[in-house]
Amino acid sequence: MAEDRLTFKEMCAEFDVTPRTLRYYEYIELLHPDREGRSRFYGARERARMLLIMRGRKFGFPLEVIRQWLLIYEHEGTESQMKAWVDLANEQLAELSDQRIQLEEAIEELKLSRDETVASLAKSKG
Repeated sequence: MAEDRLTFKEMCAEFDVTPRTLRYYEYIELLHPDREGRSRFYGARERARMLLIMRGRKFGFPLEVIRQWLLIYEHEGTESQMKAWVDLANEQLAELSDQRIQLEEAIEELKLSRDETVASLAKSKG
C-alpha cells in the first residue's frame, strides 16, 4: 500500500510543478496529502486530483473554479461533477473562442503596423 504513495518530492517531479506550487495547492485545499510527522504522502486520490487540477489549468480555469468543481464530487458525486464539467467546459470554450478572435485581430493589426513601418523606412532610404 505504501508503495502506491508518492513523497512530496516525487509528486513535484511527476507533475512537473515546483514545491511552492504544490504547497499552495495544499494551502487552498485543492490537495489533502497524508501526513506522517513532517512528511507528506500522496495516494491515488491526490494524484487523480492533481491530474484534474493540471488539466483545468491547461484549459485556463482559475484555481477557485477548479476547487469548487472538485468539491462537487466530494459532496454530490461523479454524475453531478460531470454535469458541472460540461457547463464549465462550454463556458470556457466560448471564452477561449473570444480570446482567439481578439488574438487574431491583434496579429493582423501588428502585421499592418509592421508593414507600414517597413514601407516608411523604404521611402526614407529611397
